Amino acid sequence: MSRTPEYAAALRTALRRAVGAVDERELTRATEALVARYRSVAPASAPILASRVHVAAYATYRMPATHAALSRVLGEVAARGLRPRSLLDLGGGTGAAAWAAAEAFDTLESVTVLDQVEDALALGRDLVADAPSPILAAATFRQARAGAWPELEADLVTVSYVLSELEERQQDALLVDAMRRGRSVVVVEPGTPDGYARVLRVRSALLAAGWTLLGPCPHAAECPLAQGDWCHFAARVNRSAEHRRLKGAELSYEDEKFSWIAAAAPEVAETLTAEANSGRILRHPLKRKGFVEFQVCRPDGTAGREVVSKKAGERYRRARDAEWGDALP
Repeated sequence: MSRTPEYAAALRTALRRAVGAVDERELTRATEALVARYRSVAPASAPILASRVHVAAYATYRMPATHAALSRVLGEVAARGLRPRSLLDLGGGTGAAAWAAAEAFDTLESVTVLDQVEDALALGRDLVADAPSPILAAATFRQARAGAWPELEADLVTVSYVLSELEERQQDALLVDAMRRGRSVVVVEPGTPDGYARVLRVRSALLAAGWTLLGPCPHAAECPLAQGDWCHFAARVNRSAEHRRLKGAELSYEDEKFSWIAAAAPEVAETLTAEANSGRILRHPLKRKGFVEFQVCRPDGTAGREVVSKKAGERYRRARDAEWGDALP
């Protein structure tokens, strides 16, 4: 599993090259329209990526954050022992999941991205032209529409930041398509209450089908979080100068909030490493002199407070390094 900044840096370079010729005023207007769309919880009444300028705006504004979230998620899945040789990304647009998968899995032999927007696929092909992985550089970007995907199969199917664009019936159908085509499935959504609600529905469907959860949940029981709370995590994104300018931001970084679920079919799950931890850290740890306090989702299906004191020795030292989203030492 590769966990270096090489792919993120290469993606930023590719984005600068690919969108450099787009008029900045048009790019700014298109970005503002995208921001308004992402702040809405209703399914889009028209395609989000309606033109080449919108595609360029999306890639510059959203792709680094999407890639960062997927890199963290797929890194977690790789740590469970998943070793896919093929990736199928449904609704993958410009290919953020493909970049993250190439980073996380050195076993990949083929990458296929399906999307209905040809302009997004064209930009995706352009971005991977100088990718640090030959498998990523040779990725297939193919036009296809949800509900009419080609009959392809893969070891890993990803569905990232797609469900919010669909009605519930379409969301359910897309998950069925993903499970029928893949031996493992990863779904990522924005780290908002409605994004997590969609992830919970996916989680229920995966468990009902007999699949094994790979993360982030340490159990297969009902979610123990109280009503009004939701499970989400964060990935740090380094902003380029173009990224800061488009967002009107001053900081050189941002934190992408996301919710996710990953699962494997029974024949795959039995080959993976059993997860052995004390739970999943749900919030930023509270680190004080002599102890670290965590909010944790536990393997027994409960959630609550855990404290690791200095008396715990090596566990305390590991707890000092633990962050939001990690397994509890």
